[in-house]
Amino acid sequence: MRKILRRLSAFAASVLAAVCGPALAAGDTIKVGMLVEMSGTFASFGQQISTGAKAYMKRNGDTVAGKKIELIIRDTTGPAPDVSKRLAQELIVQDDVDFIVGFGLTPNALAVAPIATEAKKPTIIMNAATSIITTKSPYIARVSFTLAQVTEPMAQWAYKNGLRKVYTAVADYGPGHDAETTFKNAFTKLGGEIVGEVRIPLKNPEFGPFVQRIKDAKPQALFVFVPAGELAIGFMKAYTERGLGAAGIKLITTGDVVDDGVIEALGDDVLGVVSTHHYSVAHDSPENAAFLASYAQINSTQRPNFMAVGGYDGMAAIYEVVRKLNGKIDGDKAMEVLRGLKWTSPRGPILIDPETRDIVQNVYVREAKKVGGKIYNVEFETFPAVKDPGK
Repeated sequence: MRKILRRLSAFAASVLAAVCGPALAAGDTIKVGMLVEMSGTFASFGQQISTGAKAYMKRNGDTVAGKKIELIIRDTTGPAPDVSKRLAQELIVQDDVDFIVGFGLTPNALAVAPIATEAKKPTIIMNAATSIITTKSPYIARVSFTLAQVTEPMAQWAYKNGLRKVYTAVADYGPGHDAETTFKNAFTKLGGEIVGEVRIPLKNPEFGPFVQRIKDAKPQALFVFVPAGELAIGFMKAYTERGLGAAGIKLITTGDVVDDGVIEALGDDVLGVVSTHHYSVAHDSPENAAFLASYAQINSTQRPNFMAVGGYDGMAAIYEVVRKLNGKIDGDKAMEVLRGLKWTSPRGPILIDPETRDIVQNVYVREAKKVGGKIYNVEFETFPAVKDPGK
């Protein structure tokens, strides 16, 4: 009888271990659900963001406050709000994630905002750059940038350097609209004139006719924003082939068009282009050197860009939240930690504004130059501690 009882007890213990073991293990894990574009036209967005996040984990380990950090990556496939919404729900319900992060594109971030609010899941924007995103949920914080934030300094720099008649060309979606409005308002306020403006479709754009129209208007300069990657390459090709540079039309832009990840593919035609942005791979600091070394350990064939830094800094913010909450993640308490959080990023000093939950950071004026035979965006002027001008 005793033997039977001992066997039953052992069996019960084994069943209990089998059932409870995974649950206990899960309790020792902080799950980070990442929604990014890993395929299609914007696949480079997801590759850069996810590699940046992994680079932070590589440098800082995958354990914080006794908790193992697990990164769960899901492919939104592109600007796909419905897909993003479904994947966010799956991450919350099926994977029981503690954080939602990523978002290369604005439509996907906006689609997930109400879900973040309902589930009280701290959500960190690592790239999407429309100003309104953080207003759509109290559980959203941004560590990337806004188009308005990097555009206003360009308008100010352009006027200060003698440009008076500018044509604007932007991608026809939220960030492009922000860039267009911000540049126009800042430039005309100083006394400049917008001689024409055009919005370019985000999907399958034919840049040639737009660029020719701009050339025919004969502005002093063209201010442009299109998303980094394939669209930036396509626009630069049309700009060169239609001879705008040869016609004396100066190209000024946000950093997306001369993105570090594709700038060498743009060739020598990009030399001399002036841009404003919050990060350059050529930024000279020990923090950036450490980031570049960690990134190279994950991907040694691709040059990191501002999206990779967004992924890197997003993980830095998560690690700090986990550390300060001692591994016990609560949505409201996590947002309390994020508000006012500041640290030194590979891009320079950054702060999450305690009121808006948006990023405050330096914006740099850069020129595309050859350094050691390779093309870089070389910083030569700084606008310090810039907020989104609409906030």
